[in-house]
Amino acid sequence: MPRKSTRNAQGGGTIRQRPDGRWEARYTVGRDPGTGKQIQRSVYGSTQKEVRQKLAQITAAIDKGTYQAPNKITVAAWMEEWLATFCENKVKPLTLQSYRASIKNHIIPAIGAMELQAIKGAHIQRLYNSMTRAGLSGKTVKNTSAIMHKAFSVALKQGIIAVNPCDAAELPKAERKEIRPLADDEIPLFLVAIDSSPMRNAYALCLFAGLREGECLGLSWKQVDFEKGRITVSQQLQKENTKGGRYYIAPSTKSGKPRTIEPPPIAFEYLRAERVKQLESRLRAGPAWSNPDDLVFTDEAGGHYAIHTFYKRFKAIAASIGRPDARPHDLRHTAATVAIASGADIKSVQDLLGHATASFTLNVYAHTSEQMMKDTAARMQSYYDGLAAKG
Repeated sequence: MPRKSTRNAQGGGTIRQRPDGRWEARYTVGRDPGTGKQIQRSVYGSTQKEVRQKLAQITAAIDKGTYQAPNKITVAAWMEEWLATFCENKVKPLTLQSYRASIKNHIIPAIGAMELQAIKGAHIQRLYNSMTRAGLSGKTVKNTSAIMHKAFSVALKQGIIAVNPCDAAELPKAERKEIRPLADDEIPLFLVAIDSSPMRNAYALCLFAGLREGECLGLSWKQVDFEKGRITVSQQLQKENTKGGRYYIAPSTKSGKPRTIEPPPIAFEYLRAERVKQLESRLRAGPAWSNPDDLVFTDEAGGHYAIHTFYKRFKAIAASIGRPDARPHDLRHTAATVAIASGADIKSVQDLLGHATASFTLNVYAHTSEQMMKDTAARMQSYYDGLAAKG
């Protein structure tokens, strides 16, 4: 069959019939920055009309600046590229590990073999749905979604895809787990139970200052201002999530911005007790003492506490007062609920905890204290009674 060739009327490329009978349209997408030669690509079809329509769409996209060059990279390959090029040395080690785990366990099994450019919102939605049906928490699905959205956003900026498919999918409604802070009658029991623990003062500080366990164990003396009654929270102790992973000091927030808090005076009583205890340990250790990060809470040789030991000992203490379900993080919840119940405004509680927004603080804690609601009702009743008396 003789080959036929026509030039597109718009000047965007040429169309010809191949020896095998198929039609081909060739078009130019730019020049190679190294050689200066034109970069040409082709589209194919069974009829001249089909390839002409494809060519028209492509040239229109080129004119608008929305053209996406064909790219065979798979989701799995892009995720690895994204991690290595755009995440390595730019995010915290623990964050990078969580990205890798989510990609390996959830994203790759579902869509890893598909080409990145072929992913649509429906594929993302089916991934969310399958994770939900498997019984995974809303938080896990949300975290996976955030990772995909970031990776696809970079692909969009790099010109590999035209749109972010995650924008066309809807996350399942996440159900917030009920928090269980220590009750009013459990707090005194807890303080008695920790009295014989070598980590007594650290547990007490988490309770009274609302610190996360990593923030507490990573606190340095230079962050404690006894005179002004303030603590600056700017770092935390973390451990690599691998077997034999090392410990390191990291910023306390993603932004790296510190927060300054003013916990109740009782928190500083425990800090003073820890300072005396540490000085005694330092004298006993002599040359063996080593505390390069000037940490507040250390063992008898100046080394940091192990996070798993902090957790394990806390669980034993919590079980001894009838709260085997409690976690160290519940001490932070307790600090927040006590602050709210004692009349603190939400903005102050937000600042204490270092939450990004007051709305998040409200969502978590506004309905956790029955006593707070009773007190509010009593104050409202008193106000109305006062109005009635004036009448």
